[in-house]
Amino acid sequence: MYILECADGSYYTGSTINLELRLLQHENGEGANHTKKRLPVSLVYYETQQRIDQAFYREKQVQGWTRLKKQALINDALNELNKLAICTNATHFSNNSVE
Repeated sequence: MYILECADGSYYTGSTINLELRLLQHENGEGANHTKKRLPVSLVYYETQQRIDQAFYREKQVQGWTRLKKQALINDALNELNKLAICTNATHFSNNSVE
């Protein structure tokens, strides 16, 4: 699983079995539509998994995160990442505060 930062400051999250090749594809405009339109891109984070299905699962997980949460992951700010993972919507608080 990897995260690219695009020229416009947006993040692209993907997974691959060959990171080096995939980065070349992105840099040459042969990657995803998101990165094609936002070149150049730079690799800001990656992690390895034992199997590609695990990498794909992790990719989908991180894709659903907010920008702030992705930045915490990129910056290895695990304390911040944990704080950002806590649900703060009113429904969650009202359901959990009546115990």
